[in-house]
Amino acid sequence: MNRKLTIAFACSAILFAHCKKDAVAPQPEVQAAWSSSAQWGTWSNGGYTLYNNIWGSGAGSQSIWANSYSNWGIWANHPNTGGIKSYPNSTRNVNRALGSLNSLTSSISVTSPSGGAWTSAYDIWDNNHQHEIMLWMNYTSNSNGSGNIKPISYNWNAQGNPIPVFTNVSVGGTTWNVFRGHNGGNNVYSFLRTSKTNNTTVDIRAIANWIRNQGWFGNITVGDVQFGYEITSSWGNNGGGLQWTTNSYSVSFN
Repeated sequence: MNRKLTIAFACSAILFAHCKKDAVAPQPEVQAAWSSSAQWGTWSNGGYTLYNNIWGSGAGSQSIWANSYSNWGIWANHPNTGGIKSYPNSTRNVNRALGSLNSLTSSISVTSPSGGAWTSAYDIWDNNHQHEIMLWMNYTSNSNGSGNIKPISYNWNAQGNPIPVFTNVSVGGTTWNVFRGHNGGNNVYSFLRTSKTNNTTVDIRAIANWIRNQGWFGNITVGDVQFGYEITSSWGNNGGGLQWTTNSYSVSFN
């Protein structure tokens, strides 16, 4: 093979490899005020902080973009393996005692993909990070706790599924199945909507007071109110990844 043919062949091989890679895992480009592919990429805007937050082991690629705290999204390509890979989110810190709040609500409007294993969820913390309230809004498993993602629970049935401590609880503007457990670091109270949604308003204060009335915690200081996407897998078609878009999101309290 002469030198020209050798160079041409090498260039073709490089081009093919590049095209093949793009065909397997294309990363969409989004024009936005901020974006990041960094594992712990963060951006503050309007009193909120956005986090890329790729925290789990065995993660793939993930990018976050945002025009504001309220309008943001992600592309993620995490493999079809177990274990949570990431929780990209937008966070507002409340820093108020539960008993001093007259109201604490949040609204979302999102666009979510089909496939994968994930939940779009609120993650609400007390200031000491001893108590975690998870509100599952939309998810790829089942409201009874079975499926490809499961809430943390103290009790499990013979089929390997978590057992709710309460079912069909009406509080905070909707109906939930409630699970209670501990993740080794803090208490976790998971509320799975019995009807999945991408658009809603949630009365967080009412839910926190319901938990308080069960005696599970006292007059905690509400810290971070986070909303985002807890992703276990998002391989998509032929490794093309999946996309989520938060069209609007806000937290209000007084």
